[in-house]
Amino acid sequence: MLSLRLARGARPSVLLRRSLVTVAAAGASFLLLSALGFASAHPDDSQGAVGRLLWCLVPLAATVQLGIVVGRADPSTGPGPGFAAAGVGPARAALLAAVSMAAACALGGVLALLVFLHLRGDLGDSWLDWAGSGAAGRQLGGGRPLPLAGTVTLLAVVPVVVGAACAAGLWPRQPRAVHQPVRGPRGARRPAVPARPTVVTGPVAPRPHQATSGLPWGIALTAAGLALQAYASGNAPPLPDALLAVPGRLGGNPPGVVGGWALAALGLVLAGPGLTHLCGRLLAVGRPGVLRLLAGRMLQQEAGLIGRPIGALCALATAGFTVLELYGRASGPSGAHAFGPLTGLGAALVTLCAAATTLTAVVEARSARERTTAALVRLGAPARLLRGAAALRATALLALLVPLVWMVAHLTAMPFHR
Repeated sequence: MLSLRLARGARPSVLLRRSLVTVAAAGASFLLLSALGFASAHPDDSQGAVGRLLWCLVPLAATVQLGIVVGRADPSTGPGPGFAAAGVGPARAALLAAVSMAAACALGGVLALLVFLHLRGDLGDSWLDWAGSGAAGRQLGGGRPLPLAGTVTLLAVVPVVVGAACAAGLWPRQPRAVHQPVRGPRGARRPAVPARPTVVTGPVAPRPHQATSGLPWGIALTAAGLALQAYASGNAPPLPDALLAVPGRLGGNPPGVVGGWALAALGLVLAGPGLTHLCGRLLAVGRPGVLRLLAGRMLQQEAGLIGRPIGALCALATAGFTVLELYGRASGPSGAHAFGPLTGLGAALVTLCAAATTLTAVVEARSARERTTAALVRLGAPARLLRGAAALRATALLALLVPLVWMVAHLTAMPFHR
């Protein structure tokens, strides 16, 4: 009930973010139901059914990331005297945000179920058919009964996973107490007195050393993914139908290639905060002026908030460039092979989630530095300086990440060149 009250009184920007979570959950639930429909219509093709189910993991992971970022930016997760007076402490605030995100995902699952049943023809003639009369129903297992337990289980996957991830990500952290020895009058050590623990809640950016701690792991995972897909790819490019037209069909695509791509993408996501922090350090290197120093320090402070979404965007751009290049080489200039509808839906869903996650993280970082901006304005800093610092941060990130994405994409596609 409290979640519904907060949703009714929320600002339009908060409602827009929750609506994006609902749309993303609807897309992920529809892909899961599509895998179930294919399995019910093709009981002999277990490999294709498992492949389609594995294909749903990528949109599901993008939806989970979007749900965590939106839940962290939700005003109900921040500390406030009104919530504290009502008995909603940091832990209950985290649970409240998790319940809100799970409710938004459940609404998306209901919408996905209605669209899925309509496309199958269970609710009448379908006007959303994508490939002619009855093709959508055949792809989704039209005419075959759906198992009730499987349908309910797959619809519950997205709300449960997103809610659990939000609760785990927003749960208040209690750092380890610092023990400082107290010396007596003659220099003798007294028992250590533990410092009072501090509970950290809300959208607090990690410290710089925490933001850069994932950079070596990210580089190692990216290098391992590139080596694995180069070893498993062979000499011939994959078949276009196996790669794009039908999601999850692994024929012609060795599992090592898919695993290598996944490792490289995970490495870019883990290296995102470290790369953002490195970009800020490069801006402030030497004897910088006011503009470079302000832009570099802001990038270093915001690396923990915007680094992971930026890394996800880099992984998405790398995968898109690689797939488009391989698709053009495999299908030829005639364009006989087209993207499958479920593949296009999954790609659009991942792109939407990555863009929305990045924008939400940028807005969250902007709200986190409001005090700093207000202090600079009181000190007499012109608005042109703040706008110039923002433009310099964006330019520096593009100058660092665009060549990196181009290099990783070419290294990924290099083993498939004839």
